[in-house]
Amino acid sequence: MPIAQSLLPEFEMEAAVTRKVLERVPEQRFDWKPHPKSFSMHDLAAHVANIFSWGPLTIATKELDVSQPFPKRRFETTAQLVADFDKNVAEYRAALTKATDAALGETWTFRAGSTVFFTQPKVGVLRGFVMNHLIHHRGQLSVYLRLCDAPVPSIYGPSADDDPFGFSKK
Repeated sequence: MPIAQSLLPEFEMEAAVTRKVLERVPEQRFDWKPHPKSFSMHDLAAHVANIFSWGPLTIATKELDVSQPFPKRRFETTAQLVADFDKNVAEYRAALTKATDAALGETWTFRAGSTVFFTQPKVGVLRGFVMNHLIHHRGQLSVYLRLCDAPVPSIYGPSADDDPFGFSKK
């Protein structure tokens, strides 16, 4: 089985779960932060919505140099946030389905000017820097939802708010 085909089921599952989390982000709480050093709800959700855009970038390039400033994404509504995520999912899916094993075996470098953070095969970047990074920040966002009394969706099993099997009542 080609590498890209083996990545697609996990990608599809994580994309669907992430969309459910993003749909629950309360836009009236976009400015909320659990701590002064933390991301705001908006900025964390925007980051989560944007991470899958790194997939096509990784597949198409040999490196990312973050020494140049990135434009900050701003959304007025949760619907805009989810629509941006959906666009990123579609673009990543399209890039991944076309990626060859040879392309995914090429090295890719993450740097800030002359400081190299890592160099890995692209498949490792897609699993670690993209997928694991998404899962990590989505977990943070689910805690934000709980702290703001927003319903937390089922992620890898029922949540206290989304429990079709009644496990939380047992």
